Amino acid sequence: MQTELTPKQQRFFNYLEREIIRTGKAPSLRQSADEMGVSHAAISQLITALEKKEILKRDGRYSRTIHLLNPIRKTAGIMRWREIPIVGEIAAGLPLYAQQEWGGSVVIDSTLYRGPNLFALWVKGESMRDAAILDGDLVICEPRQFAEDGEIVVALINQEEATVKRFFRRKRYIELRPENPAYKPVRYDFNEILVQGKVIGVQRGPEGVDKV
Repeated sequence: MQTELTPKQQRFFNYLEREIIRTGKAPSLRQSADEMGVSHAAISQLITALEKKEILKRDGRYSRTIHLLNPIRKTAGIMRWREIPIVGEIAAGLPLYAQQEWGGSVVIDSTLYRGPNLFALWVKGESMRDAAILDGDLVICEPRQFAEDGEIVVALINQEEATVKRFFRRKRYIELRPENPAYKPVRYDFNEILVQGKVIGVQRGPEGVDKV
């Protein structure tokens, strides 16, 4: 049975839902007050009322972070959406996540992919096939300028070409290793490689289905 709301509570709830779908997060008290044409105190009262009716919850008593709840009192699916940029052309020498121009964006599940400044990168070629990363896929990346042995990373080679490979640090060189026997590992001097990020997930390209 759906909880009954007053007209003002329903209007406020509709506003929250609309803003969360649009931006991926709840609006501030100031934004809400301006939209509703009421005071900050009135917005606080509305939040408290919806919290008592188990329509939303706050992270803490005084927290500004709120979550809409679905009928089973779990965080609603719309709160899980998050939009991150897709990297287009690589700017030589610049960290990918610091670039100002992107090649679009993708919506991801924030409960699976956490952390600031995440970015996505289109994969070209079949060199990582056996790691279930195929041509046309999107890799979801956490910005990094270092890597541990065996991690799959996005690396910039000679400040020109971005590649997705397994990273191994040796005494005198860095080895970038593919996951396809048709391709051979390549050795690079330390000054030839700039790690840009660690791959933390993959989304299948437009002709396939999402990966687990």
